[in-house]
Amino acid sequence: MRSTTTALVIALVSVLVAGAGLTGVALLTAERAVAGQATVSERDRELTAFMPSEDNPDPSGAIPGIVRRDYDPGLHVVAPQRVAYDHSPPFGGRHDQVWANCNGVVYPTAVRTEHLVHSLEHGSVWIAYNPDRVTGDERAKLAERVEGKPYLVMSPYPGLDQPISLQSWGHQLKVPTADDERIDQFITALLLNPATYPEPGAPCDSIGFDQDAPPPFDPTPPGPDAQPPI
Repeated sequence: MRSTTTALVIALVSVLVAGAGLTGVALLTAERAVAGQATVSERDRELTAFMPSEDNPDPSGAIPGIVRRDYDPGLHVVAPQRVAYDHSPPFGGRHDQVWANCNGVVYPTAVRTEHLVHSLEHGSVWIAYNPDRVTGDERAKLAERVEGKPYLVMSPYPGLDQPISLQSWGHQLKVPTADDERIDQFITALLLNPATYPEPGAPCDSIGFDQDAPPPFDPTPPGPDAQPPI
């Protein structure tokens, strides 16, 4: 059910990005008909409140606990240069010139942060989790939302102060469990939302990034030579 919901969300956002005139429940009903399902669930109906529209281009402000900040785009570093980010995990600011693949991949190990921040600039949603606090079924529930879904990416983030943290460009939400309804609200509101990220149309696959052997996360504090995030 959760995987179906996430897939539906991605399909709906894709239609919106393409400029379709349908909105809200009408759009959900159309998607359900395509999927051979006769009804729209109450959960799906509730998610329509978080779908971006012309009148409300960034509905994420209605999600309790969300943090938003403006960042300048296009500020790059080159590995192994680091960035002294102002949030953990970061959700915007200076980043590596090569983005991490965000094609529905679930990275088994923690990935260099500067690459993942660049993926946010391309419209992705990054689900990070504390590997000491999210395991087994909880981790599987998160992975089910991500696997094979374009512009979604997931990775462990050692030392995370909450079990789970979601990031899109300029937006962050931390939640205690994989069942938290705000996870789907965040994805609905912000995945490929052209009103909230700097580079619409940018890809998630990168020829300069080895998805099978990604640069590792560095758990040490940035040194005095680290670049500021803005």
